[in-house]
Amino acid sequence: MIWVPLLLVAFVVAGVGCVRVCRASLAAARPHGTAGGTDAEGTDELTVCEAAYLAGGPFRVTDLTLVSMHRSRRLLLAHTGWATVVDATGADGDALERAVLGAIGPGGQSPIPAVRPVVAAADSVRLLAEGLVDRGLAVSEEGRREMAAGVRAVRAGFLLTLVLGTVAVLLVPGDERAPVIAGFAMPLVGAGLCLLIGGIEVYPYTRWASPAGQRLLSGLSSADPRTDPLTALATRGPAVLEPELRAALQG
Repeated sequence: MIWVPLLLVAFVVAGVGCVRVCRASLAAARPHGTAGGTDAEGTDELTVCEAAYLAGGPFRVTDLTLVSMHRSRRLLLAHTGWATVVDATGADGDALERAVLGAIGPGGQSPIPAVRPVVAAADSVRLLAEGLVDRGLAVSEEGRREMAAGVRAVRAGFLLTLVLGTVAVLLVPGDERAPVIAGFAMPLVGAGLCLLIGGIEVYPYTRWASPAGQRLLSGLSSADPRTDPLTALATRGPAVLEPELRAALQG
């Protein structure tokens, strides 16, 4: 019965990871506080910038702002991956556009790969995210970290269980291997199911949107890029853009 301690280790490691994933999943599904205790799903409407954050996070908001400024002819996004300021007026009332202009700098021109991380980390994007979390539509940064850590723990437990199971099978005679395989199958199945849950929780945009936020996004996800290009970009990403703009954003 030398394999029994190995099985106990496998159960403990896989169990700890599964508990972390389940707790993170439940925390993400729990409303964090909507204004006045109202139902976010029933009363909230999303701006296009909020939809971009929920669907793709800070970088999606950045891409949306860059493309919006390009389409309004205040910014030129070249397919070579450079952004050039055409008209800096009119951005005073828009914090996101001010962040873009600030990231480009006084020279009026900058590589887009250098602009995107600066804008994504700007206070305007952080405040947008905090507002969505307060309304119960976005997952908090702590929640994202916990889910990611839980998935890593389950993945490590799954791999460790495979290794320990293989060692245990090799340690026992051939006619005694059936109960060993059956025993190690249980933590393997449990860890596999938790990995599946974790995969669902991070796809397609649960890393950022809470269940309430996802339900609001689902009503926008069918936007036609030809008639509503900014909403389509916000919910589906740069893949909906024309080739020249896709090349510009990819740098």
